[in-house]
Amino acid sequence: MKPDPSQTKRIAELLGREPRGLEEIAVAGADGSPRVIRVASLVDDKPFPTLFWLVDPALSYRIDTAEAGGLIARLQQVIDADPALQQSMQADHHAHIALRDSYIGIPVRGRLQALGFSDVLKHRGIGGIEDFSRIRCLHTWYAAHLVVGNTVGTLLDQHWCAEQA
Repeated sequence: MKPDPSQTKRIAELLGREPRGLEEIAVAGADGSPRVIRVASLVDDKPFPTLFWLVDPALSYRIDTAEAGGLIARLQQVIDADPALQQSMQADHHAHIALRDSYIGIPVRGRLQALGFSDVLKHRGIGGIEDFSRIRCLHTWYAAHLVVGNTVGTLLDQHWCAEQA
């Protein structure tokens, strides 16, 4: 849903700056507060491969804490040891590329081509990553997971469930 002026103001507060390339609120809380925003694929005439941005402060903090505790490395070890998870993660990237592409209209597609960026977004998956075997940022994976479930987001959910057990 397109954000109204009060939601845009709240997103700016959460980001600490005016949002650039804001397209919509992709996921909102029960109270309507923005949790994940969708960002344009071309911002200030530069390709922007990060389709979804996590703006929920509680989730962001929880992920910050997990990353600081070395969770990316531990999850990467789990994925590296399991060919099925590796394949699933690569499929997540390809599905994300297709989803991002579905949001790119003809004018933006033409502008990307005119700027020489027509192929850039075809090779960048979740969070703009090019190496589909690596986890770079749990925030971008989880933002995407809240929109369309993915492997890393599921592993993060499982980690949090195990913490509570």
